[in-house]
Amino acid sequence: MSIVHSDEFGQFQQDSATPHTSRVATKWLQEHSSDFRHFHCPPKSPDMNIIEPIWVALQCAVQKRSPQPGTPMDLRTALQDSWCEKPPGYLQTLVDTIPRRVG
Repeated sequence: MSIVHSDEFGQFQQDSATPHTSRVATKWLQEHSSDFRHFHCPPKSPDMNIIEPIWVALQCAVQKRSPQPGTPMDLRTALQDSWCEKPPGYLQTLVDTIPRRVG
């Protein structure tokens, strides 16, 4: 996996979304299960997944741009620029809020 933790294992989080349960994804997960730890979330559990607020933040940032991205490449650039504008520690702040959001 591209993300490796101090114990040399990545962690895969899945919430039973259709892309995670497709035949192709299921087969890949079975073939690579020794490469990472599997963290299963209940279906539709955005409070346990920091990607949800990241997507919302990036969507809001892109929607505020003027002019709006007109091509897929413009959208990619806008998303990358919006991501780079996030302050240092942004991800850690989201991780730190998980206990409060699920508690």
